[in-house]
Amino acid sequence: MSPQLGQQARPGGALRGGPAAALLPRVRAALNPAQLVALTILLVCVPSGNQDVTAAVHVTPADVGSLVLVAVTLPFALWRRTRFLSPTTALLLGGVLLAVAMATAASQDPHESLSGFVRFVQIFVIVPAAVACAVRDRRDLRLVLTAFAAAALVEGAVGVEQYLTGTGASYAGGDSRAVGTFGAQDVMAMSVVVSFGLLASLGLSLEARRERRRRAVAGWALAAGALVLPLALSFSRGSWIATAVAVTLTLALADIRLLLRGGVILAAAAVVALGGLTAAGVVGNGNGGDASVTARLSSIGSVTGEADQSVTDRYDLWTTAGRIWREHPLTGVGPKEFPAFRDAHAPLRLSSGSDTAGAGAGFSREPLLSPHNMYMLVLSEQGLVGITAFGALVLGTLIGARRTPVVVGLLIWQLVDFLYGDIGGTTTVLVSVVVGLCASAVARGGLPAIPGPRSEPILAEATR
Repeated sequence: MSPQLGQQARPGGALRGGPAAALLPRVRAALNPAQLVALTILLVCVPSGNQDVTAAVHVTPADVGSLVLVAVTLPFALWRRTRFLSPTTALLLGGVLLAVAMATAASQDPHESLSGFVRFVQIFVIVPAAVACAVRDRRDLRLVLTAFAAAALVEGAVGVEQYLTGTGASYAGGDSRAVGTFGAQDVMAMSVVVSFGLLASLGLSLEARRERRRRAVAGWALAAGALVLPLALSFSRGSWIATAVAVTLTLALADIRLLLRGGVILAAAAVVALGGLTAAGVVGNGNGGDASVTARLSSIGSVTGEADQSVTDRYDLWTTAGRIWREHPLTGVGPKEFPAFRDAHAPLRLSSGSDTAGAGAGFSREPLLSPHNMYMLVLSEQGLVGITAFGALVLGTLIGARRTPVVVGLLIWQLVDFLYGDIGGTTTVLVSVVVGLCASAVARGGLPAIPGPRSEPILAEATR
């Protein structure tokens, strides 16, 4: 039996003898690990109920799915000595592991930082490695992108229904903010899922266009367009900005002419969307949806003076993280230690927390436990060592995956969103999937058929 695409046989061309050696190939043939990646994405939509954000560990159904993926995928890859990571990517993942280990060892409270160490390694090392091993060719990638789109359509439908019936999270005096199945305590989660689904639908549409499958082009383009509405109703300014940047870059990498033509279509779609929101505000919950979206859009430029409290708190949290880092420049204060050092370094005007209500939950005030900026979080908790390793990982995989525009678009979305947020919440495991897709594209020389520049040949070999 010849090795599968992207696999290398043991020296001698066969596995060692024994019942386990005979069973593993059959299990591997019967179960496509990419299905477990898709399942992990879909499990994000499973409601996990209201959780205590101050708890040391949160285990969601998606986390369980990711652990099953690791348990099924990595042992088989190690047994077959599969080369599923490029040497460069393996070095980058190892650098992240070493950096967070150093920060944990140097932490003011190593016991408290241990759970942060485990979480960081899960999200940025172990699960991405499993995803890179599981996604071996363009069919696997198509399956994963379809799962992103399916999850987004489900969450988007729930979010639109919440807006129309006034059963969403509290916003501007009413319960109109679309949060999907995630509840008021995780108001950003739906916008993350919908954004990824929109980009995945766009990528699948571009692939179908490349293959001249007109019905698939129209279907996936319609799915991407439909997701614009729930994204708007999420009132998430960071997700809007990240999606606009990612869509632009994806289209530019795939076909610059399509980007220029699509600009006109997108402008027209925006006008239609605002008109639809106007109608929804009249016949739905009466909260004036168009005014809310317009006000939210205009507030993006309010960086001084007129900035709302949430924006001011973010600036203060960034300042706090910078002050913490200056006192612990090399390895930071340790994972999960930002809350312990926050009050001693925060400006006096920083709020004690953010208010949440609606979507089936009562009023609560959630503490500000992170800087709401991933780069500042890593800098303050892991210092220069950590931010260097983290930056090398994301930039290295980003450059290496440039032949696969839709994957690059997903990572660009995450990198832009990290300017306004950090890891935490139900959708955190999706970060692992995105990083893993980039690592898979790097290891296999890119998967340009999903989709790639027309001048690029489709690579036949997965590894070199």
